[in-house]
Amino acid sequence: MTIDLSTYDLADEQLELARIVRTFADEVVAPRAYEADRTKTLPMDVVAGMGELGLFGLPFPEEVGGQGGDYVALCLAIEALGRVDQSIAITLEAAVGLGAMPLHLFGSDAQRAEHLPDLLAGRALAAFGLTEPEAGSDAGATRTTARLDGDEWVVDGAKQFITNSGTPITRFVTVTAVTGRGEKGPELSAILVPHGTPGFTVGPAYDKVGWHASDTHPLTFDGVRVPAENLVGQRGRGYANFLHVLDEGRIAIAALATGAAEGCLEAAVDYARSRTVFGASLASRQSAQFLLARMQLRVHVARVAWLHAARLRDAGRPFKTEAAIAKLTASDAAMDNARDATQVFGGNGFMNEYAVGRHFRDSKILEIGEGTNEVQLLVVARALGVA
Repeated sequence: MTIDLSTYDLADEQLELARIVRTFADEVVAPRAYEADRTKTLPMDVVAGMGELGLFGLPFPEEVGGQGGDYVALCLAIEALGRVDQSIAITLEAAVGLGAMPLHLFGSDAQRAEHLPDLLAGRALAAFGLTEPEAGSDAGATRTTARLDGDEWVVDGAKQFITNSGTPITRFVTVTAVTGRGEKGPELSAILVPHGTPGFTVGPAYDKVGWHASDTHPLTFDGVRVPAENLVGQRGRGYANFLHVLDEGRIAIAALATGAAEGCLEAAVDYARSRTVFGASLASRQSAQFLLARMQLRVHVARVAWLHAARLRDAGRPFKTEAAIAKLTASDAAMDNARDATQVFGGNGFMNEYAVGRHFRDSKILEIGEGTNEVQLLVVARALGVA
């Protein structure tokens, strides 16, 4: 089964983009997904294929090497990939939202000129180092420091769970670090640290529950020296700028989660139609029909939620609360649909070679990454004036 996206008031070029990426996902990504998951390897030729399609440059202006699209376009691509392989989808989401976007929005002209062409073409990847062993949702607990020594920043500390930080084409990591102290707490700034800088170590890849093919590493910085001009944005605005990027990222994660929820629905419908139980197809039983109907409901509501938030963002209107609602709604939909699809598949759903089994493992992180669902509830409560 397939979902008719034409009912979501999308422009013709957006529908065509979704069609192209879904075809790429079905014909190129899906056949590789199980082996990539089993070997815990990010297939770089698939990444190159996404670059050839222009996916890494979708929401960026043409004058900086992008495709001149909008955030809806990016999210349609991420959703299409998330249907078949969340590891590939998060590779694109993190590369754009956490790697290139901070430089595009807050970087200097020299930083943009040096790095954006390759990032937007998919020839290079970048990462963003925010999370630490004791600092994630509570960024005020950041312990990584950066001090000016003449015309250089000296960075010391550690980061964890950093996506796209150790691929063969990773060029740099933008790191949040404490650059001073004030009456209101630590001054956080963002600093670009190129790969290969002495003292910058990328640790071994994590042994994760899911997203096995996604590149994720811990990072350490021991007296790392980079030029003073590697400051990204204004000093002391590192975390504030990242919050803006994080709000956008929550929309993209919602799109990824919607794709995962849809992939589970598609697989469950097809399996229920073909599976014979006690002499009749599983799909003929009302209990299965109701379960599948609820799965479709979740996909629809999740897509409406992220589309609304993305359209607000593209229109230049406030979208923080709507992004939180979309991320919360869609991540719950992905987890619930993965559970229900696994139940439809029975024993086969517990096998990693089936996509629903991988979605069941993968989807949990959607309720944690880019701000836990509890953080999303707090954002919504603040908007209501009760927190």
